[in-house]
Amino acid sequence: MKRNLLALALLVALVSCAQQKETVDWAPAGDRILTEWGENLDVNNVLPEYPRPQMVRKEWVNLNGFWDFATCDTSGKILVPFPLESALSGVGIGVGEDARLTYTRKFSIPSKYLKGRVLLHCGGIDCYSKIFINGSEATSHIGGYTAVNADITDFLKKGENEIRIEVEDRTEKDIHAVGKQRVDHSGIWYTSVTGIWQTIWLEPVSESYINKLTITPYLDLSTICVNVDAVASDGEVEVKIMDGAQAVATKSGKPGEDINIKLDNPKLWSPDDPFLYDVKVELKDKGVKTDAVASYAAMRKVSADRDADGTLRIMLNDKPVFCFGPLDQGWWPDGLYTAPTDEAMAFDIIRTKELGYNAIRKHVKVEPDRWYYHCDRLGMLVWQDMPNGDNWTSPRWDGREDFKPVPEPEAERSEASREQYWKDWTTIMDQLHNHPCIIVWVPFNEAWGQFSTIETATRTKLIDPTRLVNPASGGNLYPCGDIIDFHNYSEDPLPQSGPHNDYVVVVGEFGGIGLRIPDHTWDKEGWGYRQMTDDSEALTNRYVMYVEKIIANVKDMAISGAIYTQTTDCETEINGFYTYDRKVFKFDEARFTEINKQLSHIFD
Repeated sequence: MKRNLLALALLVALVSCAQQKETVDWAPAGDRILTEWGENLDVNNVLPEYPRPQMVRKEWVNLNGFWDFATCDTSGKILVPFPLESALSGVGIGVGEDARLTYTRKFSIPSKYLKGRVLLHCGGIDCYSKIFINGSEATSHIGGYTAVNADITDFLKKGENEIRIEVEDRTEKDIHAVGKQRVDHSGIWYTSVTGIWQTIWLEPVSESYINKLTITPYLDLSTICVNVDAVASDGEVEVKIMDGAQAVATKSGKPGEDINIKLDNPKLWSPDDPFLYDVKVELKDKGVKTDAVASYAAMRKVSADRDADGTLRIMLNDKPVFCFGPLDQGWWPDGLYTAPTDEAMAFDIIRTKELGYNAIRKHVKVEPDRWYYHCDRLGMLVWQDMPNGDNWTSPRWDGREDFKPVPEPEAERSEASREQYWKDWTTIMDQLHNHPCIIVWVPFNEAWGQFSTIETATRTKLIDPTRLVNPASGGNLYPCGDIIDFHNYSEDPLPQSGPHNDYVVVVGEFGGIGLRIPDHTWDKEGWGYRQMTDDSEALTNRYVMYVEKIIANVKDMAISGAIYTQTTDCETEINGFYTYDRKVFKFDEARFTEINKQLSHIFD
């Protein structure tokens, strides 16, 4: 783990032309609470870390920093990559009725870059975007949760260049995925996010280069499969699997083919021992190296199988594992969708692990690649939701604890809406495929736009058979996928029925106990899902009671996972174990951690 962090740190140190330096009269917008990282933000060095740990090159140009922006209502400077509505953008307003936003900035790149190709990347632009280089359209993109990538070489010139990005975002008033964003936000819905919200950067490559890596472990075969997609190359790929400085396996093959690399006595990845192999990949044409990237891989297996008592359980490396962790919204009071710093992003995961959890349900949001990298290196199991969208809901069954043997009427979606869902979901799964931390895909949350459930679960499993599928967390339940998931915010947080012998049973949401901490809330009021408490002792007592009930019923009700709501307060919700600004932990930490460890290690 330390080896991988050091390697990435060294590569970051080699970055050339990393930041645009500009003196701007900047301050956080508005009067909301801030995190310590937001309060101490270095505006001339915003998120300087290399943004794609799964495929690292040594040279890149970070375009984070101050850009010019304009909406129909206002214009000025914006600090990228913080979304327009956030405090750290320095703007703190929405796009208005026109729903349009334009970014512009000048940039220069080393002349040597023009001898090959220059790629533009951005991890996330919400939601419709067109990118212009020196006045010519270079690419367009739909979807705020999938990466934007383009070869912009043919639009560049020597010396100074201009990039302009035109964005349109109507949030819940369109068919695209939005998660918990709302223009009219309250309750469980939060402030909308518009525009660039992840690092934007340039990268020089040769005429033939590595475009993508697909890395899949197969524990039963002691094999790691690496598939290298390359551009303008019919040469050879060499892959080395490294344990520290030692190459433990090396194999070559052609771009686009599966390169299956056998490992002797492989070291396994788990929450208790999250071992990562370094991976080095070289592309050669006629024996000459044209590209090289650094990555990493883990040997681990995820399955659903029966334990010694015949109960279907989540299995990690062929052993039962109880997934216990928080519902993680991934929101920040100062950056909204964007963590102020990489340290801040890692903080939530580190503290979750220290507090005795072994899992996180990433709730209707997709994070930057570095978030998943931190889960990989720290050993955190992730359930990944598909962000909901299209502002629709399915009919909710009164008796939703019962399976429907045939599809009932579900959400009515236009053909364009269905196509956008599948374009987003398949791309999200593809982008996140290499991260060993992800063990469960969650296509739907509750009945939020739940449609064609059996088809969706089946198709998700066909796309990625190496992970489990939780078709509808807390939603309308059909006989499909691997998991049946109940949400229960009552004082008895157990599944409403069961056991269900042919499915893994989990409690996908419970708890939501509120405690207001003065001077650390988004507003003066706030609410909890279940019940407000008066102090830390009462909060801890209620939490321990809930978890003890789950522990007592793990065997009889065949429970294999539980997700507590939630990591932090979020806007008007005050049911986090941390306040929204991450400055106050609300529970008795010793009791909280002890009971968490009991449940997360119950199968040890």
